[in-house]
Amino acid sequence: MSKNDIEPAGAQPIWPLAPQGGGALALPHQWAPQPASGGLLPGDLNLATLWRIVSEWRWLILGAVAVGLAGAIVITFLTTPLYRAQVTLEINTPQIEAVDQSKVSNVGNSYFDQRAYMATQIGLLESNNLAEQVAQDLNLVSNPSFVPQSADRSQRLKWAAGRVRGGFTAKPVQESRLIELAYVSPSPALAAQIANSYADNFIQSNLQRRYESTAYARHFLEKQIATTKAELENSERQLVAYAEAQHIITLGNSGGDQGKNGGNGEGTSLQTASLAALNQALSDATTKRIAAQEAYESAAHAGPTSDVNESTAALRNQRATLEADYQQKLATFKPDYPTMVSERAQIDALDQQIRREAGTVTTGRSNTLLSAYRAAAASERELQGQVNKLKTAVLDLRERSIQYNILDRSVQTNRAMYESLLERYKQIGVAGGVGTNNVSIVDHAEVPGGPFKPILTLNLLIGFALGLIAGLGAALALEFLNDTIKTPDDVRDKLHLPSLGVIPMKKGSDALAEELKDQSSAVSEAYFSLRTSLQFTTDSGAPKSLLITSTRAAEGKSSTTLALAQNFARLGNRVLLVDGDLRKPAFVTGLEPNEGLSKLLTNHEPLEIHILNTQYENLSLLPCGPLPPNPAELLASPRLKAVLADALTKFDMVIVDGPPVLGLADAPLLAGVCRATLLVVESGRTRTKAALDAITRLKASGGNIVGAALTKFRARSHGYGYGYGYGYEPYRYGGVSSREREIKLLAQRES
Repeated sequence: MSKNDIEPAGAQPIWPLAPQGGGALALPHQWAPQPASGGLLPGDLNLATLWRIVSEWRWLILGAVAVGLAGAIVITFLTTPLYRAQVTLEINTPQIEAVDQSKVSNVGNSYFDQRAYMATQIGLLESNNLAEQVAQDLNLVSNPSFVPQSADRSQRLKWAAGRVRGGFTAKPVQESRLIELAYVSPSPALAAQIANSYADNFIQSNLQRRYESTAYARHFLEKQIATTKAELENSERQLVAYAEAQHIITLGNSGGDQGKNGGNGEGTSLQTASLAALNQALSDATTKRIAAQEAYESAAHAGPTSDVNESTAALRNQRATLEADYQQKLATFKPDYPTMVSERAQIDALDQQIRREAGTVTTGRSNTLLSAYRAAAASERELQGQVNKLKTAVLDLRERSIQYNILDRSVQTNRAMYESLLERYKQIGVAGGVGTNNVSIVDHAEVPGGPFKPILTLNLLIGFALGLIAGLGAALALEFLNDTIKTPDDVRDKLHLPSLGVIPMKKGSDALAEELKDQSSAVSEAYFSLRTSLQFTTDSGAPKSLLITSTRAAEGKSSTTLALAQNFARLGNRVLLVDGDLRKPAFVTGLEPNEGLSKLLTNHEPLEIHILNTQYENLSLLPCGPLPPNPAELLASPRLKAVLADALTKFDMVIVDGPPVLGLADAPLLAGVCRATLLVVESGRTRTKAALDAITRLKASGGNIVGAALTKFRARSHGYGYGYGYGYEPYRYGGVSSREREIKLLAQRES
């Protein structure tokens, strides 16, 4: 629906008027459709509101996106192509193989240390020193296409190093020991050369850094070694001089002997060695003496030994033979028989001889054992005497070896320190030498086959995103700046009024009367819904007297008045439409009227002579009449209330088309005499503050505002579908149209 959607005065009449005044009744002029603007309050931003904003400002957003895409294309074609060459390095944690790994702490093997080490290498790669080495290696200082040749060489070197650093990037590969070196340049060949030079110079500088990092340590160790060596030589001289002065003679490695003897100097002296030898000999002599003594005593108390048995064996055998023969003959002869007596004498002689032989052997053996025992005892006594003498010498040596041990420990300490410094010096020498490098090149840089930047697709995406963001931002900014009533929710939330109806924007250029003739149109359906809502505003149905007004002009109040009057007349009610705008009437005749509200308010003529009949059954019109010079004074007179009371006795319903509220006193005066007031609000045009001021003025005059009707509503622009707009197409439910159902409901209510 356009701003007024009614025909201008003088156009072809829509309502042929019946008798009483004749002429034709025309509708107010038809306003051209105006674009609806949106509005947004902070805190009202939600998905539905965003969709409404996008729909309403879609051309602005699409324009911003188009500008962004165009800018991306222009920037792409104006940007110099850049080429990127890349080198991949493998960096391992350095280790010193010459050092015993069991004595080296496991430092740097944790994840944190590894990460810190890789970050250090990245920092070295991005250093200005390495960039200068690359610039010197490729002679970029003398390249006029790389740096200007107007300055001296040192300044050109700084410029070249800065440009090299500007195009270089080093990035570690996650969860690995790889680092990717990349260089971006307008020249693909130069990009590959600089990338490879970066890798080569980094390896060389790493080797040089490893060697130079130990220079100070080597110099320091050399000084310490020289000092320690001098101290060791001095302590050794003191030890030797003291040993000579105290006649202390040591044998073998004193350090090793001291360790075995509890750290005492006598453990390695000549006296100590002699005492140990004599003590061992004394122990052996004692053992021999004890053995000889035991042998002698055993022989003295023991019987015949094996030596006796061996020396008398022949005699005992001979005796045994004679004894056997004697016993054999004894069975024949008597003992006194001469033969028997002779053999017995031989046997006795052999016994005597055996005893003499055994005595001789035993005596000789005892003498031998006694001699051995005496010799062993003598040797033991002699060794014991020597040991006692050496013990005295060793005790004296101990007293003289206290200072010797002190000097000897000093020698050993200096020697251990000297050897430790020498070992550390060797380790540092190996670590600082050129050995296995921990940095290696995995992939060399190749000449790029295509540009790295610009990327048209990426630039288009960025341009699209920036344009979309700019468009949405502009739309949101406009919404925040334009605080208007746009949706039924705004009517309820901002104006705190019931939303009785939502009238869509009229399509096409036909007059409102033509649109209302099509009872299945979206506008007709909307007014049917508004009429139904008014039927439920009071307990007795629709208000008997209803003022229809708006905040400002051209919000569609006259169109709403006409449509409601027709709809209530169709229900069989006798409806009087009163044109209460005495300044700019909307319902005028083609001829200069002599009848109307303004004239009726100035006299006491009957109401009937000022009422015009229309072509619609049950619908009559009380026009404005001649325009008075003082409309507010006429409306403030008691005559208005009497005229309205008279009209209510003759008609079932009186609908007054009032003037706008703001700036005029007419509408509040009319609201005070009418039983109800309907506020018409144009969607997207009426500001919230102005509407609230209008409501305040109407309520201050005693007006009863039953609700508001939202006109010229664009459902798709404001994010509404079926419901507040629902397309406003005729629909049927169970074979019955919405209008038929409303009529049945009203009929049931009235019955």
